[in-house]
Amino acid sequence: MQTIQLSQKERLLLEDNKLQEEVCIIKYQNYAGQAQDPQLKQLFNTLASEEQHHFDMINQMLQGQQPNMSHPKQNQQQAVQPTQSTYQGAMGNAGDKILCSDLLATEKYVSGTYDTGIFEAAAPMVRQALQHIQQDEQRHGEQLFNYMNSHGMYSVQ
Repeated sequence: MQTIQLSQKERLLLEDNKLQEEVCIIKYQNYAGQAQDPQLKQLFNTLASEEQHHFDMINQMLQGQQPNMSHPKQNQQQAVQPTQSTYQGAMGNAGDKILCSDLLATEKYVSGTYDTGIFEAAAPMVRQALQHIQQDEQRHGEQLFNYMNSHGMYSVQ
């Protein structure tokens, strides 16, 4: 296993990204408990697990280890495709829309924080890991958008 020598800047950027991943994990877990639509609960739980994987990758790099970039098997099988569910309910839908909107904004922000790390990373392995995580974050945003769009929460004009 190859070890990573981090610069002070890389370490600081990774610590910041680690904090952002922790926030994502907490939000997804909490919002899974608040969501009314069972499909949305499943999506939030799946994304919480993926955010935990990112957190673990960052911890590995902070410990000087090569990060394990392969996704846990369960996440690959649990990819949630948005469908128009039988779930209806104005209040639940409005509450779920707020949860989704907040998480979509969070994903936009977190994806952007990875830009700096990608551009500032001196170690190619760190840069590749951050690019991998950023692509996942963008996919998370796409999944949230697709759910919202398919449930009338985000209208594309």
